[in-house]
Amino acid sequence: AGSKPAETKTPTAWAIAKSLTIIGVALSLFQLYTAGMVAMTAMRHRSVFLTCILAMTFLIKPLYKGARKDKLNGAMVVDLILIAMAIFIGLYIFIDLQGIFERQGDWSPWDFRVGVALVILVLEATRRVIGLNLTIIAIMALLFGYFGPWMPELIVHKGYSVERIATTLSLTTEGIFGLPLGVASTFVFIFILFGAFLDKTGAGKFFIDLSYSITGRFSGGPAKTAGVASGFMGSVAGSAVANVVATGSFTSPMMKKIGYRKHVAAAVEAAASTGGQLMPPIMGAGAFLMAEFTQTPYLEIIKIAFIPAVLYFFSVILFVHFEAQKQGIWGLSKDQLPNIVQTLKEGIHFIIPVAILITVLVMNYSPMMAGFIAILAVYLTALIRKGSRISFATLINTLEQGARNAIVVAVACAAAGIIVGIVNLTGTGLRFSSLVVSLSQGIPLLALLLVALT
Repeated sequence: AGSKPAETKTPTAWAIAKSLTIIGVALSLFQLYTAGMVAMTAMRHRSVFLTCILAMTFLIKPLYKGARKDKLNGAMVVDLILIAMAIFIGLYIFIDLQGIFERQGDWSPWDFRVGVALVILVLEATRRVIGLNLTIIAIMALLFGYFGPWMPELIVHKGYSVERIATTLSLTTEGIFGLPLGVASTFVFIFILFGAFLDKTGAGKFFIDLSYSITGRFSGGPAKTAGVASGFMGSVAGSAVANVVATGSFTSPMMKKIGYRKHVAAAVEAAASTGGQLMPPIMGAGAFLMAEFTQTPYLEIIKIAFIPAVLYFFSVILFVHFEAQKQGIWGLSKDQLPNIVQTLKEGIHFIIPVAILITVLVMNYSPMMAGFIAILAVYLTALIRKGSRISFATLINTLEQGARNAIVVAVACAAAGIIVGIVNLTGTGLRFSSLVVSLSQGIPLLALLLVALT
């Protein structure tokens, strides 16, 4: 008596939630199917992927700050129009791909309209998900492509029409559907989904507890745990954001509790979690882009990255140690820490999927196939213990969460495709390469510094 009635979702909010589940699960299943069973033409695969990502973006992110998503209003109508445009464009490319290939250079009016619309959709999605910084850079790239003759002498070019820019960026693999989005839609997505499965089965908690039991008793224990746990989690998640979410919820409160200042605790967690993108075998999108751009086997990049990654985490732990000594912060008592034997007993089976992943990569299978096999291994391994088994409802939630987690990377890579496409179209990349070679006078260190600046 007297209790408040349970909150019920409005019909609009319910419809959005169900739509997100359907799109997220469908995208994850589609990605698993194309990763482990049947390959698909790059443009078709990327168009399906981007269509789903754009639809989810406009369902999740509001048109402007404060716009309500729980009832039908003007902002929601705009979102629905953008989603309809994204679906139409996806179907247009998927169904008429052969015709698009045959019309290269002799585009129809509808090709032009679709091209302009897709560029606008990607820019709007980037504004909502990433913010204005990347959006403005992409717009500047577009203006650079159009106003070429009026550029400074170093980067001047003949300039291109709106039709040429829009169709090149939207209907070829030299723009939005280029290498960055290709990497996001294959290797990166499959490993983000792998991370989601690890999280839902309890593997994340196992790695964190294992880190606590190893480092918690030392000076500044929880902060060192942040470094070690982020290394463990990063090795299988490849995402700084996922790392903060998984490890920060445990380590940040503990760091503050034993005496670390708030900004130091935040800095330690941010620095440690950033290393998650550097720790093999699964690294951030950059590692996959390196493999694709340079045609270097991913296994080779893993070998090269291992020592620098370990040194990075070592430097984080050293900083933590000196800060703890300076502030007089000591470790936790034994009764406050997880028992290492019990931790291993309850979660050692989670090491199996990671071992399988590394083995498959060493056997020179593609990262996509390795990720596909690793996801199956996580699901089957979780069946060993009752506490880690995934119910059907949790499986659906995991598939949806994996798709949601990919939105940020996918949208960023689509925007990067605009920039890369303009650089390639205008020949600016080759011009910078020649400039670097001439200015460096054959001195490797100077060339590296100029490349870094560029």
